[in-house]
Amino acid sequence: MTGGRAARRPGPRDLTGAHVAVVGATGALGSRLVGQLHAAGAVVTVVGRDQERLWPLARGGSVVVGDLTDETLGDRLVATVEEHYDGRLDGLVNAAGVVAFGPLAELPDEVAEQLMLTNLLGPLWLLRRTVPLLQASSGFLAQITGVVAEQAFPGMAAYGASKAGLAAASGSLARELRRDGVDVLDLRPPHTETGLAGRALAGRAPAMRTGLDPDAVAARILRAIVEREGVVGPVEFTPATAAAGAAGA
Repeated sequence: MTGGRAARRPGPRDLTGAHVAVVGATGALGSRLVGQLHAAGAVVTVVGRDQERLWPLARGGSVVVGDLTDETLGDRLVATVEEHYDGRLDGLVNAAGVVAFGPLAELPDEVAEQLMLTNLLGPLWLLRRTVPLLQASSGFLAQITGVVAEQAFPGMAAYGASKAGLAAASGSLARELRRDGVDVLDLRPPHTETGLAGRALAGRAPAMRTGLDPDAVAARILRAIVEREGVVGPVEFTPATAAAGAAGA
């Protein structure tokens, strides 16, 4: 497996009745993960920028409207957890992100800043506020860093740096939170048909093969959460590998 995997803790994680927050809940992967978490019996707090799209996803859970570039997002999420769930947060999924393409020398400063704010600094702000809740519940943290966290691609220097930084943070948190029983998942799927490349902040995406099915990627992420995996590398998201793993589970 590319990227290695942390040792699994004994016993699968039961999501029945668990309270999970999903950041980037209206995105192609985020919305699918919300649906699969609901199907697994979890109560979901959905976090994103579009309030009208968030409410149908919540299905009785809570809604937090905001952007990762806002350092107060974590404070508002914690306030919601304390008000509606007695401070209990069993899991946090970060499925938000932005992308840009092009040579680094041609990338506008404001675009590089937006990449770092959304993909790296914002998640760190969020985690500073929410990690204590995950420690209290021995919960889980799942962050989608993607294949660029471990493989360099031309025209993606700033984007890759932002995701590799998030992967480094996940690795450190896995060690920091191990004694608290918190599972930290670093999820690195290859190109997936989410439409993100078509919404780039700058530049045009290079020619790429057809990406993975987002439903299959979301299902693989949910399995990683249940099975308490650590780093899930790109190879483990390919259909043959994922199917073999599911058959042997």
